[in-house]
Amino acid sequence: MRQRRCAYLTMHDPGDFVTDFDLSIAPMTELGWQVVLVNWRDRSVAWDDFHAVYICTPWDYQEDPALFLDVLDTIDKSTALLVNDLALVRWTLEKSYLKDLEERGADIVPSTWHRDFDAEDADAFFSSHSADKLVLKPLIGANAVDTFVLTKPISDALCRELTDTFRDRSYFVQPFIANIQTEGEFSLFFLGGAYSHAILKAPKAGDFRVQEEHGAEIKAVTAPDRLIDTAARIMEMVQPEPVYARIDFVRDDNDRYLLMELELIEPSLYLRTDPNAATRFAAAFDTHVRSRSQDQG
Repeated sequence: MRQRRCAYLTMHDPGDFVTDFDLSIAPMTELGWQVVLVNWRDRSVAWDDFHAVYICTPWDYQEDPALFLDVLDTIDKSTALLVNDLALVRWTLEKSYLKDLEERGADIVPSTWHRDFDAEDADAFFSSHSADKLVLKPLIGANAVDTFVLTKPISDALCRELTDTFRDRSYFVQPFIANIQTEGEFSLFFLGGAYSHAILKAPKAGDFRVQEEHGAEIKAVTAPDRLIDTAARIMEMVQPEPVYARIDFVRDDNDRYLLMELELIEPSLYLRTDPNAATRFAAAFDTHVRSRSQDQG
């Protein structure tokens, strides 16, 4: 079997981030791939030297999204196949894609969309969401950076911080869903269009952030059929079909699973939580690249 080369886009310094993408390297090798880790900011890379590029863990891209898109555009114009598709990256780079999914029939956490925080508008946020507790998030963001929980009254100090943080910057506001603290956030993973596995992310006591870097507990779960069906319907709304996807949900007080995020760019796939997930990822990746190669051939 002729070995093909795949670049895994990473970041220069992962810091405290927890990664497990390395679990996919062995099954990729078995399928004839040579995996090479590449810092996404390295502009000296000759992308034509690779058959495919996987957007793996470039988890600092939100610091310079324009540069990130420029790099991906350069890859897309090379002979290497970018996975996931650049069109999906462009669509989901800003969280406003949630509006598109809502229009297509998805139940999302109710959201309003804004730019340039103004303290005089804050009271309207609470009334428009009929909520005493809100979450304010940047339109481009990750790992809960610059995410704020708001309760009335908002202090002058917090107003100043929000004004500075969101000056000339877009953000959105959602009601705080209490189950994020009492139950947690469900993440379902789809590989090659098929449901693969699920986890539950529970924040540490007193926190709302569900990333393990912030102390959250991550555990494998058997997703209820109703939740899998909800996730599958959302996947049907997405074209082109992603090779990999993570879909995050929270359950509201009416027992509805509400979409929090549809992660199609560089989600952690939590391969370690399912013994066959890494093999499924490699198979989905390999099948996709082979199929696209045949189409282009």
